[in-house]
Amino acid sequence: MSEPFAAGVAVLVVSLMALLGPWLGLSPWITSLLVVIGLGGLSLDAARYNGRGGHLLAEALPGGLARLRRIALHEAAHALVADREGLPVSAIHVGSLACLQAGLAAGGSTVLSPPDRARLPLEDLRRWSRVLLAGMVAETLIYGASEGGADDRSLLGRLWGISGQDVATAQREQRRARREVEQWLRAELPRLEADAEQLARQAPRLGRPRLPAPQAASAGEA
Repeated sequence: MSEPFAAGVAVLVVSLMALLGPWLGLSPWITSLLVVIGLGGLSLDAARYNGRGGHLLAEALPGGLARLRRIALHEAAHALVADREGLPVSAIHVGSLACLQAGLAAGGSTVLSPPDRARLPLEDLRRWSRVLLAGMVAETLIYGASEGGADDRSLLGRLWGISGQDVATAQREQRRARREVEQWLRAELPRLEADAEQLARQAPRLGRPRLPAPQAASAGEA
């Protein structure tokens, strides 16, 4: 939940309480106390959790593991394709708490070593395209659509723009990269899902211990 949206919800709740409180028989003191608690919670969220308190709470609830699995799938795809392309991964953060601990305002992040130059040759741009598109492709494969990836698209656009490539070439190459990544991830789907499950279960959550990683099957086991 973004800060503007949270503030809007708070104003709506306060207004409804002011209108409905007397009708429901609520004491003005109770209404005032609830308002103070709500606004205090928003202030604490903004100061301590960078406005991501709602995400932290959602991930800590019983259904939070499903949310983390989707984030983990996105990041696992980045990591798998980066390994295939020879691009080093410095860290993988899954979930709002992991990102908050790393100083990031995000739900998930795969930290890649930056390119060693600003203007990349075409082949390097193709490699970066495959890596940055991998998370969105993985989400689409499993869930039918991608919720994450805005930062990936933004970075990819900057890399192509800085390197001096025209828009038509960039669009054509990115469509090609998406097709290549989709084909490869389909072939590696069991590995992708296993990596995502491990990342999700190891992700930190408010008030909850990290779950044990699933046991890896030895050679010959199903």
